[in-house]
Amino acid sequence: MKQILRWALTGAVLAGLCAWIAPAAAHDARRVEVGSSGIDIRGGGGHVVIGNGGIRITDHSKSIVIAKHQPRCPSGQEIVEVGHSARLSAGRTACDVVTVFGNSSVHGTVTDSVVAVMGSTRVDGNVANSVVAIFGNGHVNGSIGGNAVTIFGNLKLGPKAIVQGQVVSLFGSFERSPSALVQGGTVRLMSNIFRFTEALRGWSEHCLLLGRLLAPRLDVLWAWGVALGMLAIYLLLAALFRDGLRHCVRTLEEHPGASILTALAMVLLTPILLLVLMVALTVTVVGIIFIPLLWIGLLCAGIFGRVIAIAWLGRRVLSGAHRGVDQPVLHVLVGGVLVSVLYMVPVVGFIVYAVIGLVGFGTLTYTLLLALRSARGALPPPQPAEPPSTASAAAPGPEATAADATSGTGAMSAGPVPGAPPSAAAAETPLELAALPRAGFWIRMAALLIDLVLISVCLNLIGHHGSDGTLIALAAYGALMWKLRGTTVGGIICHLRVARIDGRPLSWETAILRALGCFLSLVAAGLGFFWIAFDAERQAWHDKIAGTVVVSVPKVRGLV
Repeated sequence: MKQILRWALTGAVLAGLCAWIAPAAAHDARRVEVGSSGIDIRGGGGHVVIGNGGIRITDHSKSIVIAKHQPRCPSGQEIVEVGHSARLSAGRTACDVVTVFGNSSVHGTVTDSVVAVMGSTRVDGNVANSVVAIFGNGHVNGSIGGNAVTIFGNLKLGPKAIVQGQVVSLFGSFERSPSALVQGGTVRLMSNIFRFTEALRGWSEHCLLLGRLLAPRLDVLWAWGVALGMLAIYLLLAALFRDGLRHCVRTLEEHPGASILTALAMVLLTPILLLVLMVALTVTVVGIIFIPLLWIGLLCAGIFGRVIAIAWLGRRVLSGAHRGVDQPVLHVLVGGVLVSVLYMVPVVGFIVYAVIGLVGFGTLTYTLLLALRSARGALPPPQPAEPPSTASAAAPGPEATAADATSGTGAMSAGPVPGAPPSAAAAETPLELAALPRAGFWIRMAALLIDLVLISVCLNLIGHHGSDGTLIALAAYGALMWKLRGTTVGGIICHLRVARIDGRPLSWETAILRALGCFLSLVAAGLGFFWIAFDAERQAWHDKIAGTVVVSVPKVRGLV
């Protein structure tokens, strides 16, 4: 374990020092020799030896030795701790001191190396080989026979520090006492660029190892800032989408079992669905631009799912004290405070975080499924016309006779039969269009996909290759078709029409505003389009902006 860890750390240090050991001249001859002593690489004044003696890098007057091999210590004692700190007292001897998620403190004698991963090292005694700290700080005030290395941490040499090798500080600060002795020189790379490592180490020690997200400590104050920032985002979403949030919370209250089962099903099916969608989008070539949007959409769905679960929790807390109060923002605030308290409980914190995300995402998915099912049942089946009665057909009244004499038509042709489906002529009236059943999410997405493929083919025919400008062309095409025909080619195939919700005809201003609003629906990770699924009027964000609806009609006019 010790040798594997040492060589892994060696690789990390070599990656950081690659710029420092660059050859001086590219035209110099290079030579690589492989023999019993190891691998010898020479060229451009640089010399790298990898063998039993460790790794030695020489560049002109500079030299660094990493993980130098030492014979096994006679004491045979190794101190290895995971999740705890290790301390070697004065007067004691150990072969190695290694900690993971803990600090290594040495006041005695170590005959090999001292290593700390996600922790700090402190040496006040003697170490025969190297001292390494990864994602932690290093403090040396004793004697080191090898190198003092810190990666993503700060390194400090005290007045009694003696380093026979080199001092290496990667992505951290370096502080040296005037009386400290360094025989091998100093290597520094990108100092002070990652100041968050100390805070990350504190969170790992006091939160991650205990299975919680937050802790009542000042050294994890940044984690509280992140939690409060996310709570502010949750409150903003609750204020913007109150109706949708109420609908989802009601689903969780009325169908808790189905919501949880949907969540479990999504855990199993989401990877498969994502793979199928990504393959399908990649095959179409044009759909590649939607793959990042797909991932962003999943992220937004996960965030909104957490809002749903937190709002449900807050609603349950306030149900006894404030009956009849239906304020989603207040529910999210109370639920967020309660969840933050639970995040500080060891083990429970991680469990609560996972359950909230799982249940919230499942509830959102099940709400969408219910909305799609209700959308399919919103269009009533056509009712057959009632046949005329024998009496009225055999003996028309005087009014019908007069009407026959004037218009030359029968009494039954005076108007539409009650209960019959709207005719194509009636469907052309804007007021009648607004009263037709609203189109659902999937049929609208199918029409949009048809239009997208059509625009992509047209752009390829005129010599435009790639995805640049496709969305702009699609928006311009949509605005033009909505104004002139009330629908697009995809809408004609899917029997869809665009109408103003107030019953007035579509104007150029409305069509253009709706086309521009589509960009807003798309930029928000496509959430504006997903809003169709659970909105009462089946409106997307651009529909709400333009005051339009998309309706299903029994017959649509063609292009000519």
